[in-house]
Amino acid sequence: MVVVSLEPTITFMERCGMSTSTRKVADRVWNGRIPEGDPARLVRELYDAENRGKPEPSGSQDMIGLIYPGVSRLDYDFSFEGGYFPRHVECNTDPGIARWLEGVIHMIPVRPRPDGYSPLGIRNLDPEWVGRLGRSGQDCFEAILRRDTSALGASMNECMKCWESILPQTVRHPALNPDLVEILSRHQAQYPGAMYSGCGGGYLYIVSEKPVPGAIKVKVRTGSPAAA
Repeated sequence: MVVVSLEPTITFMERCGMSTSTRKVADRVWNGRIPEGDPARLVRELYDAENRGKPEPSGSQDMIGLIYPGVSRLDYDFSFEGGYFPRHVECNTDPGIARWLEGVIHMIPVRPRPDGYSPLGIRNLDPEWVGRLGRSGQDCFEAILRRDTSALGASMNECMKCWESILPQTVRHPALNPDLVEILSRHQAQYPGAMYSGCGGGYLYIVSEKPVPGAIKVKVRTGSPAAA
């Protein structure tokens, strides 16, 4: 899996896969400022604070994206702590890579996932598709390091194929409106790649070296966070 730490340039919509709930917990636990210390320890501390008592805990990628700077590849392994935390985190804080990524990633607001929606109603945990999903993350990270727009777009398109195969209700669900599949297909046909920020929509990330009408630009954080 790949996560990128962003400096908010706007107030992100909630329930959109942008870790807004995790940020709120961090603000409460750490009084508005992420403390110094081992990032892996801080991730666990924040994970425990957010998921205590929850029957379906959120993934640790939200905490990692908030605490680790730059672009990070998270290598999850079910044999390591049940897959709740990555066995290894590869973090890249090269300012040149961050500026390149800012230039080719564009965000279009779609809509928050609706109340009561869950993507877990249908689960096709086929090992082949799960393996493809993991490889798409590896391809994504390598494309970013090479600053390869086409490869980055292809990895994101592949990731969405895997989402739809493994958890079809990430994009097809009676509660979802507008038609997420149609929106995605239209933008994937027009640009090198596109994918949603989270299950049920949120924002549409588009990969393009040219401007995208109506899109929001991102700012990648490469230094230590000043505040939660």
